[in-house]
Amino acid sequence: MRRTLRRVAPALLLGLALLGVWELYCDLGRVEAVVLPPPHAVASALWDNAGLLSHNFAVTAEEVVLGLALAIAAGLTFAIAIHLSPVLRRAFYPLAVGSQAVPIPVIGVLLVFWWGFGIFPKLVVIALICFFPVLVTTIDGLASLDPERAKLLRTLDASRWQTLRFAELPAAVPAALSGARIALAVGVIGAFIAETSTPTTGTYTGLGREIVLDAGGFQTARAYAATALLFAFAIVCFQSLAMAERRLAPWRRPALAGATR
Repeated sequence: MRRTLRRVAPALLLGLALLGVWELYCDLGRVEAVVLPPPHAVASALWDNAGLLSHNFAVTAEEVVLGLALAIAAGLTFAIAIHLSPVLRRAFYPLAVGSQAVPIPVIGVLLVFWWGFGIFPKLVVIALICFFPVLVTTIDGLASLDPERAKLLRTLDASRWQTLRFAELPAAVPAALSGARIALAVGVIGAFIAETSTPTTGTYTGLGREIVLDAGGFQTARAYAATALLFAFAIVCFQSLAMAERRLAPWRRPALAGATR
């Protein structure tokens, strides 16, 4: 418990200091509340609109988790295929790079045309945004096998699939999880983009659309409250993946401990 407090104390203290500066800046009248509400107004909006925000948060959280899972599955599959096939690497890799430059609003309506107004078009948008970090880091991880270990496996007459299963895939786990953490960091904003760039129906449409509606309707405090939920959710998910990495790649625990101190 004490060790955990020591680890999170710097972030908590910095966060409190930034909130204090924010509150003081607003109290001094440097900006109108409709432009930048003070922290106490954001906290009040969070409390007063807990029901509305929690329903929208549930929608966004589901989109992020499922979209990230889709991105990880696709990223790992294509990374292994590219690693095993130089021809596929030359054919697919440039397209994967170019896909990151496609403006989502351009294809948002097309995705809805293909798959309707449900959740799936949003998952596709999130997966497109999160896919590339997983792909690149996993490819690099698969290629990071120690040459001496590869030589030993060839000496033992290991097949290509045995080398992949028993050596290259375990070596790629830390890199793949690091890519997943990067993807998650952009996945939350990816959910915002998905919710605001694809037409939808329903009462609760996610925090992204709620933020846009509140900002346009001068409900700025509630928009900031919704943003605070996204902020906290990203931190929780990032730390959860870090814990998963400690379990799946225990040989990296010293490095991970140093990175999270």
